[in-house]
Amino acid sequence: MKTTKRTLFLEIQNLIKELKPHTISSERKAVLQPLTDFIWAEVSKNQEIRINFICTHNSRRSHLSQVWAQTMANYFNIRNVFCYSGGTEATALFPMVAETLQNSGFQINTISKNDNPVYSIKYADNEHPIIGFSKKLNDDFNPKSGFCAVLTCDSANEACPIVFGAEKRIPITFEDPKVFDDTPQQAEKYNERSLQIATEMFYVFSQINS
Repeated sequence: MKTTKRTLFLEIQNLIKELKPHTISSERKAVLQPLTDFIWAEVSKNQEIRINFICTHNSRRSHLSQVWAQTMANYFNIRNVFCYSGGTEATALFPMVAETLQNSGFQINTISKNDNPVYSIKYADNEHPIIGFSKKLNDDFNPKSGFCAVLTCDSANEACPIVFGAEKRIPITFEDPKVFDDTPQQAEKYNERSLQIATEMFYVFSQINS
């Protein structure tokens, strides 16, 4: 395995050290394996790795997946990884997602405030920020070909039997924390989902060059 870079913000590094990838079930590892295989194949060909995480509204799970995948690529020093997110429709990045990431150590700045706010999400001093906002999967901000489409919710998986331009289409679905919105468990459940996604993206990228 390549040595890890130490450019991530310290709070994020400390969170990563506390993750428990050994708790991922064998069934779930089988779900994650195609993404590992895609990344490994591109690395072995010295190709750029483009991953577009897709859910219905591009408001919660797809953003968490994009941010954590990009962060783990940096942590494991897997170069030329570019992570994106999109939806079958555009809505807005839900504020609790930004708050959850901020509580995990990411630097969050609001670039524009409107019905679909745009956020700058930084995980390291010397890396470009992730630009977070809700968009359709085929938005000009996203790649048009040679990417892996990862479907993070069942409805997007069913609505997108074909993702045009995708080299690979992989369903890796997560339970929606939205069901806990406006409840006393909201912050806890968003953090729980974020940590699950972080753990699984850690596992995926830890398999590359290991």
